[in-house]
Amino acid sequence: MSIDDRLAELGLTLPPAPAPAANYVPYVRSGNLLFVSGQISANEDGLILGRLGEDMETAEGAEAARRCGLALLAQVRAALGSLDRVRQVVRLGGFVNSTAEFTEQPEVVNGCSDLIAQVFGDAGRHARAAISANALPRGVAVEIEAVFEVE
Repeated sequence: MSIDDRLAELGLTLPPAPAPAANYVPYVRSGNLLFVSGQISANEDGLILGRLGEDMETAEGAEAARRCGLALLAQVRAALGSLDRVRQVVRLGGFVNSTAEFTEQPEVVNGCSDLIAQVFGDAGRHARAAISANALPRGVAVEIEAVFEVE
């Protein structure tokens, strides 16, 4: 089964690959590794803003992280032409806009990790960081970057 078939089976549609918001490129390929720049939480209505532990609940943050995952996949498709060229999801780096008291960053970033595992199966099992940040660009709730091994 192709990854596009898997996305359809899961009822998922990828957004257009977001354009960079500053002086960087959305992805860089070095050998068989594809580094995807941090994707910020956004949906069809715009940016998903908020701070976990202040005005957002963990489940809302996980949904924001899931949206970051969809944007990551859109960037991979833009870079490679097909998600079937992904051999392994190597690492996710998740940043969660949260208060000093909030400690559920792993559960928030699971929104992206779970999506990646659903889409890629065993090839989606990855190393990861889930880090608290007291602010993120434009006030978004979550930002996630990734490294993929590709053919």
